[in-house]
Amino acid sequence: QVQLVESGGGLVQAGGSLRLSCAASGLTFSNYNMGWFRRAPGKEREFVAAIRWDGGETYSTDFVKGRFTSSRDNAKNTVYLQMNSLKPEDTAIYYCAASIDYLAVGETRYDYWGQGTQVTVSS
Repeated sequence: QVQLVESGGGLVQAGGSLRLSCAASGLTFSNYNMGWFRRAPGKEREFVAAIRWDGGETYSTDFVKGRFTSSRDNAKNTVYLQMNSLKPEDTAIYYCAASIDYLAVGETRYDYWGQGTQVTVSS
């Protein structure tokens, strides 16, 4: 079955960096566009970033542009989210997801989801 497993979360001070990884199995990874979402305490899950199946194009929301970067290694079936200049408001559970749709933003456009990894940014 399809599995997406996130890792790399943790506790970091404001201004610090983390790199999240999402390892995929059970699907032809290079066929899928990948997305990152997050759910902050008391809030709904929201889109963060997406990367095209070949890594040739990315898209991210305004609140992370210039700070977060998506990349992928299709040989390793893994997608990454490099997060720099972290802020306390970035505290959330971060999820990766897989979609056939091109750089999809809506949750319903994603077919598979990971279980999430906690990122906590202290002030």
